[in-house]
Amino acid sequence: MQLNELRRELLAEFLGTLTLIVFGLAVNAQVTLSSQTTGTYLSINFGWGLAVMMGIYVSGGISGAHLNPAVTIALACLRGFSWRKVIPYILVQLLAAFVASAIVFFVYYDALGAYESNLLSTNKAVQTLGTSHLMETAGIWATYPQEFLTLRGGFVDQAVGTAFLLMLIFAMSDGKNLAPYPKIAPITVGTIVFLIGMTFGLNCGYAINPIRDFGPRFFTYVAGWGGEVFQKGNGFWWVPIAGPIVGGVVGGLTYDLFVKNQHPEDESE
Repeated sequence: MQLNELRRELLAEFLGTLTLIVFGLAVNAQVTLSSQTTGTYLSINFGWGLAVMMGIYVSGGISGAHLNPAVTIALACLRGFSWRKVIPYILVQLLAAFVASAIVFFVYYDALGAYESNLLSTNKAVQTLGTSHLMETAGIWATYPQEFLTLRGGFVDQAVGTAFLLMLIFAMSDGKNLAPYPKIAPITVGTIVFLIGMTFGLNCGYAINPIRDFGPRFFTYVAGWGGEVFQKGNGFWWVPIAGPIVGGVVGGLTYDLFVKNQHPEDESE
């Protein structure tokens, strides 16, 4: 019975995460490959916010729609989510992100080729020896830091962004606070992601989700961009993994300390 329950949850979590990552990466691709003629940075923020919302609607009733290891780990640390489910959830989330990356790659395959050919013909890009794609397009899938950003700065960026994500998610799910009606909760969480994108996107994008970055990054590694995807930014690749995991727990603890633990006790208690 428990195995059947876990199987249902993992299937739902896979599809919810797939939905999130497909739409998120697709808006990145559309904006980039059209040279911003069919979208802007605002489009990217709206796209990711709506993608989160739809991912939650797809799987929330079965798996809880974590869609993010930082959420899964924070819930295990602070909300009693079973630690036995943590690794299976994360593996399914990662697999979904990889598959979603492949879907977007094949949908935009022709546009990607045309865009990269144009960059090469106008000397606006340099193709690294041994690769079949340009680093200028790798950012469709994974996040990369600005040249001025240090690894420490990137870690702080990701930790802070994810801390606010989890703090606000905990607030939205706190029945003793102003928690929204459950059926509109996906809209509020999507709005949170939109807000983070509008405010914390400059330094290195706003991964705020380890599998959102690592799954697509690993896909680009095997799909022709090569090892540069792990080397760029002084080996930045681990920052969108570690930063969100730490930040998520800190954000959840912060909410509990300042708000949840301050609720007056029920008179019956």
